[in-house]
Amino acid sequence: QVQLVESGGGLVQPGGSLRLSCAASESIASINVMGWYRQAPGKDRELVASITITGLTNYADSVKARFTISRDTAKNAVYLQMNSLKPEDTAVYYCNAFPIPAAWGQGTQVTVSS
Repeated sequence: QVQLVESGGGLVQPGGSLRLSCAASESIASINVMGWYRQAPGKDRELVASITITGLTNYADSVKARFTISRDTAKNAVYLQMNSLKPEDTAVYYCNAFPIPAAWGQGTQVTVSS
């Protein structure tokens, strides 16, 4: 089963930007939809962005126009560019297949605070 490793999180001020990366242990070419999920303390994990193998993207309303998902199948990687970050974006971010996820990675913590 594919293993996923997320990176790029950190502490950023409101209005700042971060770029998250997700490295897969094997080819993601056969995975039609890859997504970025997040889980804030005390809340359920939610899908915030997804991208198909053909490059079609979809975003949760809460991040639309601020986040951009991309994938590089040749590098077995998925990325999430996050701009205009808000305190409510604070969460652990994970990448995984959608709608049936593989084993979850450790995620990467994003904290938006002044």
